[in-house]
Amino acid sequence: MPPPHSAAPVVAAPIAPAGPIAPAAPVAAGPIAPAAPVAAGPIAPAGPIVAAPIAPAASTAAAPIAPAPTLSPTTSPTTSHWGAFSVRPDAEADGGIAVLPHPADPAPSPLLANVPGALRHRTRVRRPAVRRGWLERGPGPDSRRGREAFVEVGWDEALDLAAAEVDRVRTGPGPRAVFGGSYGWASAGRFHHAQSQVHRFLNLAGGFTASRNSYSLGTSLVVLPHIVGDAEAVLRAGSSWPTITENTELVLAFGGIPAKNVFVTPGGVTRHVTPGALEALSAHIALISPLRADLPDGLDATWYPIAPATDVALMLALAHTLIVEDLHDRAFLDRYTVGFAEFEHYVRGGDGTPKDAAWAAALCGIDAADIRALARRMAASRTLITVTWSLQRIQHGEQPVWAAIALAALLGQIGLPGGGFGHGYGSMGDVGDHGPQRRLPYLPQGRNPVAEYIPVARIADMLLNPGADYDYNGARRTYPDIRLVYWAGGNPFHHHQDLGRLRRAFARPDTVIVHEPFWTATARHADIVFPATTPLEREDLGGGRRDTHLIAMHQAVAPVGEARDDYAILSDLAARLGFGEEFTEGRTAREWLVHLYEGWRADLSAEGHAVPPFEEFWHAGDYLLPAGPSHFTLFEDFRADPDAHRLRTPSGRIEIVSETVRGFGYPDCPGHPAWLEPDEHPTAGTPLVLIANQPATRLHSQLDVGALSQGSKIHGREPVRIHPADAAARGIADGDLVRIFNSRGACLAGAVLADGLRPGVVQLPTGAWFDPVSGFDDEPWCAHGNPNVLTADIPSSRLSQGCTGQHALVDVERFDGEPPPVTVTEPPVLLRKEDL
Repeated sequence: MPPPHSAAPVVAAPIAPAGPIAPAAPVAAGPIAPAAPVAAGPIAPAGPIVAAPIAPAASTAAAPIAPAPTLSPTTSPTTSHWGAFSVRPDAEADGGIAVLPHPADPAPSPLLANVPGALRHRTRVRRPAVRRGWLERGPGPDSRRGREAFVEVGWDEALDLAAAEVDRVRTGPGPRAVFGGSYGWASAGRFHHAQSQVHRFLNLAGGFTASRNSYSLGTSLVVLPHIVGDAEAVLRAGSSWPTITENTELVLAFGGIPAKNVFVTPGGVTRHVTPGALEALSAHIALISPLRADLPDGLDATWYPIAPATDVALMLALAHTLIVEDLHDRAFLDRYTVGFAEFEHYVRGGDGTPKDAAWAAALCGIDAADIRALARRMAASRTLITVTWSLQRIQHGEQPVWAAIALAALLGQIGLPGGGFGHGYGSMGDVGDHGPQRRLPYLPQGRNPVAEYIPVARIADMLLNPGADYDYNGARRTYPDIRLVYWAGGNPFHHHQDLGRLRRAFARPDTVIVHEPFWTATARHADIVFPATTPLEREDLGGGRRDTHLIAMHQAVAPVGEARDDYAILSDLAARLGFGEEFTEGRTAREWLVHLYEGWRADLSAEGHAVPPFEEFWHAGDYLLPAGPSHFTLFEDFRADPDAHRLRTPSGRIEIVSETVRGFGYPDCPGHPAWLEPDEHPTAGTPLVLIANQPATRLHSQLDVGALSQGSKIHGREPVRIHPADAAARGIADGDLVRIFNSRGACLAGAVLADGLRPGVVQLPTGAWFDPVSGFDDEPWCAHGNPNVLTADIPSSRLSQGCTGQHALVDVERFDGEPPPVTVTEPPVLLRKEDL
């Protein structure tokens, strides 16, 4: 067994003279992505900014909404998806506030630097607004969405219009014609969770068509139950970092362990432990990614700069070497898995093509000798095989996850400390974390009377093809005819692919209603826009998966403009629609916090934990949750006794071959891990593979107007990384403005020359607010650098219908001449009714 190495520079494995790079079809934005750790202490970016005058909001709530508490001049605790922090008034700081990370956080997120400057940014939605064409012509499909001015109106008028439209659709076409599109990222708060609020409202209104799964994990959430019986076990209870740092000798990191992603978790984590865990890791890491930045510097690692979307080919070749050299664990395979004999036949060449190292080298660009050597090292080490979420956001995205589990099964180390497989290390801050897994307070949503749903990434298909049939996880389903889209807490013009197609889809409903703090592209493509508060402008309870604390989220500032929280908006609408009492249950927002907290407190107290009453908790600012175990291993109980701890698969074992999936008859997802060619291949016209990964400077598209995000822009556009050789061939210099294009669209970006990526690959992160240039409607241009004008809106497969936004085929050229201006950092044209 090779000895463990001390920290050393990463060595790049040689790139074999491979055949064409075979990228996968585009995919959507997935995990979340922040950047490297920042030092603790107040984050006070930029200089002071003048706050807009605060206009008093009209009082129209159904239940009494408690007035804002008297704000103390001292620090206010709160939390976010990128971690807990506190806010202190500071007239000299950007936004009038200073941000201080939680004192218990060993590695505060750099994304906190976006908070002050975004708070009162000029793109805040300050008053209710109605698209001019909808106000003048009424509901109906309209291609002018996203292209027209808005008319600011009073709260009563906006609420009356929205209530009338909800009522018209639910009593006419029916509640199935309402799509409740919240995606849930607006706040880390448990009560003011936008998705919970709007779904509770729509359930009481009669129901709605829902969405299922996520853009980040839409493929894995469907395929994992077929392989190991439970997606949540893999995604939420993977082996802990202390177990890995103490036992693992070799990590095969497919997609790496990107440091930028570990600062974000739904609900947040108060203590970011992954950076410290990586520093403590003594295992050698095989970084298998086209991007060197997918692993922090300073670790003992070898970089294998693989061609994008060829990871399955490499996995199969590693399996081939293990099998033909008799390095696999037959006893484990016989006892804990089903289907190995068929998989072995396929790998050895039962289809006429042995999946050996030479075969894989021609596809993935890794030398065959290095593939064989890596397989031998895997068999001689305690080896953890991990796959980032990004690898399943491609066409045939089921296959990297399935093949990695099969490869780990061949080693026979699943269930052993430090061995086996993992999914998402480096994709989210809580993967590998050993904080307690406890249910936190939450707002009940009630029951949806409508059984209709779509896989979340199929929204454009649904809007464009009402009545069309499609396959999903063994079922044949039909898209509903959506007349009303009600969206709060998300930005589909960030998550979705092929934004030109999405714009056409958003022209189809009769009405789009949006709650938004900012004039994002989603707000600009709406008909009625309600100004929503940010978390700093309201009270809440905060915490996330594997978090160590429950946070008392104090209101730190008064609402900007006439903004109201989602609860107040929906309470008013519910009152107009006749179910105000059912929605509010007679409680103010503060009373809901007390009610939810005390119910949760009673549950913990019954387990013997000392939990303070609400007022004591609120005054303290947080509560340290009872700790859980620090060491645990994925599927350790299953390994100890596979009969007593059967998996929830038909066989009770790991299904290397799934007869269930095979029985669906999907050519794009057979019943075992397989190499499947992507639809798109590089050609003379599109020789580059774009990787549209998570940004290092924001969460998805959130707070793109913040200081950290804006500081990364070049010429006001998103930066694109390009290899010096590819840049030289195109006459591109560092800092040039470039046009990235394909048949679906184009965007402008600032060139950054970097040798830390494979030649033939360019990397443009997601999340730049979509800024369409007028006159390019069929093949849209984005002046700001949003890569989803380039990615394809096709599913991973008929099994999962997951998104495929990680890759696209593009070309890049230097942009000469006068570029179109970036306009998305300004509000749209806003009119008053008296000006019409």
